[in-house]
Amino acid sequence: MTAASGRGILDDVRVTRLGHAAILVETPFVRILVDPGGFSTDWHGLDNLDAVLITHQHPDHVDTAGLAEVARLNPTIRLVAESAVVAMLNEIDLAAEAAEPGDFLEVGPTRVEVVGGRHALIHESIPRVGNVGFVISEGDGAHLFHPGDAYEYVPDAVDVLALPLTAPWTSVGGTADFLAAVAPREALPIHDAILSPTGRELYLRVVANVVGDDVVLHHLGATDSLDI
Repeated sequence: MTAASGRGILDDVRVTRLGHAAILVETPFVRILVDPGGFSTDWHGLDNLDAVLITHQHPDHVDTAGLAEVARLNPTIRLVAESAVVAMLNEIDLAAEAAEPGDFLEVGPTRVEVVGGRHALIHESIPRVGNVGFVISEGDGAHLFHPGDAYEYVPDAVDVLALPLTAPWTSVGGTADFLAAVAPREALPIHDAILSPTGRELYLRVVANVVGDDVVLHHLGATDSLDI
């Protein structure tokens, strides 16, 4: 299923959910996979990829074995990841670039701004790891933000937000507050593998009630796409 935005921000750019935190961003020029983790297999076997972006080291955001197969299928792929993930990939002989907050990367004509720095606090007893978010844009088109696992960083002028719907580090109130703070034109839910179908609908309903008509909240399932 494809949900069309109808906003005319930029034609021919598609974002496809691939389960949990993984999304595929396709423009007429590049294909970029973000956060191919172990809570989803919908990204396995993808080819014709130009880059993979990884926000942090947790296994629901990076599955190294699956990523090794993707790299085999895409021998010229560019791997860009939070610094701790770079070390993990190097251990399995995959070369990767470290993404640091403040970096600006180019994948063909697509621009990627790196933001953030730390994973959200899960519990005082659990050390916080690194986490970077990616703001992806091309030309004068929409700015798409994938925050990884953090609500702490709110970039300016985000048009489309990949919204983490729930996690051990947040609440439905926190999710709604983050969406309201980013204030995108549109949002697509991600990071929802731990929710039942009933719970997912509840979260979406609460978040939608908070932002009202200010944000178009797309109810996308795994492998659904959004044209932006």
